Amino acid sequence: MLYFSPWKTFSIWFVVLIGIVFTLPNMLPQSVLDSLPSWAPKKTMTLGLDLQGGSHILLQVDKQDLINERLQATRDDIRTMLRDAKIGYTGLSGTGRTVQVRIREANEVDQAKTALASLTQPVASGVFGTGSTTELELDEPEPGLLRFTLTEEGVTYRTSSAVTQSIEVIGRRVNELGTTEPIIQRQGVDRILVQVPGLQDPQRLKEILGQTAKLTFQMVDQTMPVQEAIEGRPPSGSTVLYSMDDPPVPYLIESRVIVSGENLVDAQATFDQRTSEPVVSFRFDAKGAQRFGQATQQNVGKLFAIILDNQVISAPQIREPILGGTGQISGNFTAQSANDLAVLLRAGALPADLTIVEERTVGPSLGADSIEAGKFASLIAGILVVSFMVIAYGTLGVIANIALAANVALIIAILTVLGATLTMPGIAGIVLTVGMAVDSNVIIYERVREERRGGRSLVQSLDSGFARALSTIVDANFTTFIAAIILFYLGSGPVRGFAVTLAIGIVTTVFTAFTLTRWLIAVWLKRMKPKELPKGLVRFVPDDTRVPFMSWRKYAFALSAALSIAAMVLFFTVEMNYGIDFRGGSSIEVQSKAEAADPGNVRERLNELNLGDVQVQEFGSARDLLIRIEGQGGGDNAEQSVVEKVRTELASDYDFRKVESVGPTVSGELAFYGTMGILAALVAMLIYIWFRFEWQFGLGAVIATVHDVTMMVGLYVISGLEFNLTSIAAILTIVGYSINDTVVVYDRVREDLRRYKKMPIERLLDLSMNQTLSRTVLTGMTTLLALVALYLFGGEVIRSFTFAMIFGILVGTYSSIFVAGPLLILFKLRPDSVNEGEKTEVPTSAQISKP
Repeated sequence: MLYFSPWKTFSIWFVVLIGIVFTLPNMLPQSVLDSLPSWAPKKTMTLGLDLQGGSHILLQVDKQDLINERLQATRDDIRTMLRDAKIGYTGLSGTGRTVQVRIREANEVDQAKTALASLTQPVASGVFGTGSTTELELDEPEPGLLRFTLTEEGVTYRTSSAVTQSIEVIGRRVNELGTTEPIIQRQGVDRILVQVPGLQDPQRLKEILGQTAKLTFQMVDQTMPVQEAIEGRPPSGSTVLYSMDDPPVPYLIESRVIVSGENLVDAQATFDQRTSEPVVSFRFDAKGAQRFGQATQQNVGKLFAIILDNQVISAPQIREPILGGTGQISGNFTAQSANDLAVLLRAGALPADLTIVEERTVGPSLGADSIEAGKFASLIAGILVVSFMVIAYGTLGVIANIALAANVALIIAILTVLGATLTMPGIAGIVLTVGMAVDSNVIIYERVREERRGGRSLVQSLDSGFARALSTIVDANFTTFIAAIILFYLGSGPVRGFAVTLAIGIVTTVFTAFTLTRWLIAVWLKRMKPKELPKGLVRFVPDDTRVPFMSWRKYAFALSAALSIAAMVLFFTVEMNYGIDFRGGSSIEVQSKAEAADPGNVRERLNELNLGDVQVQEFGSARDLLIRIEGQGGGDNAEQSVVEKVRTELASDYDFRKVESVGPTVSGELAFYGTMGILAALVAMLIYIWFRFEWQFGLGAVIATVHDVTMMVGLYVISGLEFNLTSIAAILTIVGYSINDTVVVYDRVREDLRRYKKMPIERLLDLSMNQTLSRTVLTGMTTLLALVALYLFGGEVIRSFTFAMIFGILVGTYSSIFVAGPLLILFKLRPDSVNEGEKTEVPTSAQISKP
């Protein structure tokens, strides 16, 4: 296994070199990247909003709005078609998803059906119009009564079309703001995800996205005073609308639309030459100019209204015909509001109302702090891990570090090329990958040491060590890979980011462990011709340990059972500190503009707003406050109103560094899919381990992992740490680490079962645990070193997250030995192999490795 042909050598280093080339742009300043030639790779990895600041907004199309518009259009079509066909009708009305009309003459019913047949014709749908959808179905519940019902597939078709059109409109609006690399994509059937990294004014983005921007020009009805219309009943064909002024001014508006925003070809923010006030100049297309000219020519001296989203912007008097197709809109604008309206009009109107169901905004200052803290913490973690491997393995540790550096470079390169977004849970995936990469090298090196102690030559030991470690590493990594795939399909947001990073890391880990590491060792053997394996400065675990782990199993079982029961009792009796991800509501981080924040004053001011339960606490420095506001129970829009009220109240004294708002729709989904992701991953791992080993191994591994998850839940209950989406990522990390650890131990147990067919199971398990003890300790210490560095230097944003992971690593290591192992005894893996009183000598490592 230590021979490499020239083409294999070239292939290995070509892959590594490509990884380094695509990773380098992430290390270079922007000025250097700009100076590189056009053919050079310049793409950098996209940082998540939690690391660099910006806005994440999840919008949902209002289906009811689409249904109402479709029903209104259906009523108008029926009215027009029946009049054109000169068919008498009555009772044209619509409720729910149906529109019905009664044909007066029985002998005209068939004629009416023919006239209205186009309403039930299928419409083209699907890619390139390859499919068809029937939007309306016709039935006749009684003679002469025609009922048209909007089908479910029709609603889905309209919703999908609205989302597609909305994405185009949103894209134009966001690009008008001058932002860089916004992400605008469909999510599910009726949602749109908008992510704008590095945005300086997230509030303006919300305002731009929140407006439907349906612009119409309509005549003001002056046949009766507006107050009479308000107190009585407006004339047929007119309605009362209000202006944007404070207080709003009512107008009686004719329902007939003269020209709509669809006829605009341009809109620009300018200044009125007479008053120097900001206005919006517009220009119609030929059709719009003609209709607008005719209307103004016929209504000189009358008022016409400019209406945006059912609010009157202005209602000027027509002094003379406007025939040029241009005009201007005035209405107490500021320079920015005039520019924003121009942006909306140029981008076009949205086909339906969009509701913000989830908002996550991180201010640029907090994002910059996160990046700096993350860089420093990663540097410290890297130094600690590299130093530890050199201390433990000497020259072999240096080789492992080279392979580890190549591994991380490949992960970053693949994430960069794929355009994936690196978030805090993604960092957790990289940390787990680093642990697994080190683990692979440790498994190989410890196996080589065993072979060497068994009397084999150095070359034979290295060759055999790699060969025997292959099965263990593949099983451990493939089990975790299955979990990553399931989490990607069932998870959302940060959980998906974690799954992608972990899956990529597993592939690169197996590649570097069995190609690059082997090649480096082969070159070292050829050039240095060593006589013995290099020794590290410190031997952390002595050779031939004989720790009687199984003699302590009863105490371990009792401890684990007691703690697990206590954790579950606390979970059901003490309310966990759920974050807004799972219960809805708003979480806001603010920083005082003064030297110190006043939580009491903020609490008092917010309580006056009647927002329900409001929690205000110090967070980080003396200037920072964390504000939590319970879900309002009034739908998704209510959460956005809360954020607006808080911003209005505190903006003069505090900077808003981070805003998270999750409506009830999204919070329920996140809780469900997060739980289902963990459960599905456990089931898949059970099936794989059962298939690769025996049912006792599969069940033991899953129970040990469930034990770890239970302990993690107990930690969150007792400590009061906020349980949110990143907590799910932390638990998933521990699930991956624990199952990896357990499979490594089980793989050695399976090997010893084949070798020592008469050894009592308790002694065999002790032997297997001691044989893998060095690997367990070294892997755990390496991962903990990286996590401790992140905890101490990674900043406030990831502190609670890394604390949970440190606890999980300790619990996962414990369960691999004291839970997963003894469960094999409980499940009677080897019930009657040796008589109870028969003594069997426990072999030493030297005896084990002899052929």
